Amino acid sequence: MISQQVKIQEAVAFIRKKTDGEYPIGIVLGTGLGGLAKEIEIELALDYSDIPNFPVSTVETHHGKLIFGILAGKKVVAMQGRFHFYEGYSMHQIVFPIRVMKHLGVKTLGITNACGGLNPLFRKGDIMLIDDHINLLGGNPLIGPNDPQIGSRFPDLCAPYSPRILELAEKVALEHKIKLQRGVYIALSGPCLETRAEYRMLRTLGADVVGMSTVPEVIAAVHQGTEVFGMSIITDECFPDNLKAVSIEEIIEVSNHAEPKMTTIFKSVVANL
Repeated sequence: MISQQVKIQEAVAFIRKKTDGEYPIGIVLGTGLGGLAKEIEIELALDYSDIPNFPVSTVETHHGKLIFGILAGKKVVAMQGRFHFYEGYSMHQIVFPIRVMKHLGVKTLGITNACGGLNPLFRKGDIMLIDDHINLLGGNPLIGPNDPQIGSRFPDLCAPYSPRILELAEKVALEHKIKLQRGVYIALSGPCLETRAEYRMLRTLGADVVGMSTVPEVIAAVHQGTEVFGMSIITDECFPDNLKAVSIEEIIEVSNHAEPKMTTIFKSVVANL
């Protein structure tokens, strides 16, 4: 069986035939958030299906391209579409691109997602900075043999989301007069949305929003020494006493409407890194 490290090296070798640039900033674009890619001055775009050992997005709203270019004057590599546990991928497959990004020079990783709001003070369309998370996915990308050349067997996650970038993002939002929330993201496997009882439980656990992604990528990034910045768009309100059914079309519509605010903050943060 080919080791994960060999698979990573094969993917990196393929990409290096297309570009020898160093990309200090990595970006993961979530559901309905691919528009940020339009702000990137694209130098190279690779289909996931062409990169050796890369998973392929099966979610309709995820385009499945690795984009290289310039954003706010900085060289970036962006995932236009991510991978989820509910698609049947292993945790190692989900974080495979994060491992590859490190070999391309990524030192700071910006992650975006669409999520449901649990905090009664939050409303759909709000932007939330992620300052902590709770992992209820039922798995962890660090399970299995550890390569000490990548990171510690027992990485510390006391502050997985960079305090300095959180502070920078709040300053940027204030300058642009954009309202920001800040809170805890909890990840469940999906793909079904949660029940009323589950939403009550998640709020009791201390979560402000709920989603189906992000946490594995953050764990892998922290493990390998990559600084992390996370932002969520709250696309629906998960209040159990006033719960209404929601469709993926509605979620994408809210996400698309709120995306310009996130893009403004994201670009300004990148410019100031």
